[in-house]
Amino acid sequence: MSDLTLGFMAIGAMLVLIILGMHIGVALIVTSFAAVWVIRSPEIAARFVGAAANDAIRDYLFGVVPLFVLMGMFVSVSGVGRDTFDVFQWLLRRLRGGLGLATVGANAVFAAITGISIASASVFTKVAVPEMMRHGYTPRFSVGVVAGSSVLGMLIPPSLLMIIYGVIAEESIGRMFLAGIIPGVMLASMFAALILVFAYLFPHKIFQGGVQKADADVETETAATAAVKFIPILLLVVLVLGGLYSGFFTPTEAGAVGAAGAFVIAIIRRRLTWRKLWQVLTETGYVSVAVLFLIAAASLYSRMLAMTGMPAAITESITQMGLGPWAFLFAYIVIVVLLGCIIDSVSIMLIMLPIVLPIAAAFNMDLIWFGVLTVLAVEIGLLTPPFGVSVYTVKSALNNPAITIRDIFAGTFPFVAVMVLALFILALFPSLSTWLARM
Repeated sequence: MSDLTLGFMAIGAMLVLIILGMHIGVALIVTSFAAVWVIRSPEIAARFVGAAANDAIRDYLFGVVPLFVLMGMFVSVSGVGRDTFDVFQWLLRRLRGGLGLATVGANAVFAAITGISIASASVFTKVAVPEMMRHGYTPRFSVGVVAGSSVLGMLIPPSLLMIIYGVIAEESIGRMFLAGIIPGVMLASMFAALILVFAYLFPHKIFQGGVQKADADVETETAATAAVKFIPILLLVVLVLGGLYSGFFTPTEAGAVGAAGAFVIAIIRRRLTWRKLWQVLTETGYVSVAVLFLIAAASLYSRMLAMTGMPAAITESITQMGLGPWAFLFAYIVIVVLLGCIIDSVSIMLIMLPIVLPIAAAFNMDLIWFGVLTVLAVEIGLLTPPFGVSVYTVKSALNNPAITIRDIFAGTFPFVAVMVLALFILALFPSLSTWLARM
């Protein structure tokens, strides 16, 4: 049996184990260890595991993961999400569909200081959905706009998926963050345009009875109170992203400064008790360890694939078949979207990238542009059945039996369609992703 055949068998076994319920990291390690054992020897397989555990995450750069996660946790408990929504609600109060637009805008700003879609989905389900339903929005649209716009957290920097891609592809995380700005703003603008189209042309799709109720409560907000709420948010965004993009901070330092800034905001607002602080720290540990364990497992998986010669063999096969870069890109995106229906976003990247990155490089594709397309394609999986992590997060945070999982998936469908259109645009115009990153 050839090494290449063993490599394909290892991938098949890994997918079976994941479907059966094994943790993705454990599945990666077990199948990679077994494949190297068969190809070489038990001693080399053991050394491979040791090298992956020792080398994969010891670099200073990996401190960016727990620091940005910690910043996101402090932001979540500080009430920044609620205040962000209040400010956008006041700014957009005169527009039909203003609460939907406020949700998208608040999600976009919240994404710029968290980078975790699940956090956005959880916060704005509790903040925005009750407000929209109270003002006559249909339940399906209310949950759909929250789940749909929550994916902005993975595209607008700082983004956890951008960090993971940068690590695996050995691309600058700072450049990956820069590459996500224009696509993130573009996607948020397309979501806003979608809501305006529905509000003015098809009001019965988003308003109960086709009529938006008056929003008298928001008149209690003034420019002064809105400024007081928004200044801390603005300062945190400027501190983190301004310092990062000006070159004053490295990504890791930006994460540390952001976490400290979010901590200060939570203290000043008196939202951080000792109990909540302990919950924030433990939750940060859980998330960070899970991500870093996956990265270590992916390192072993990548080495196993390189040993079998699979990436080179696939690249050669695609070349001999006459498939060009566009055919490869289309097939890759379709596979990623389909995988998003059954496994989570991080797992998709860890499984697919070690295989496809050498192929993309062989086609002379810009790997930063390729990363933006990957993140957006993976984001679509957050909203598609049956897995749809953001959808299940909204359902869990909502705690309303009258709104079913089916309602939420149906509400997110227009946003999924917009994301597919955005993916098509970004594929046709790579400069939208690379212009800022290459400056």
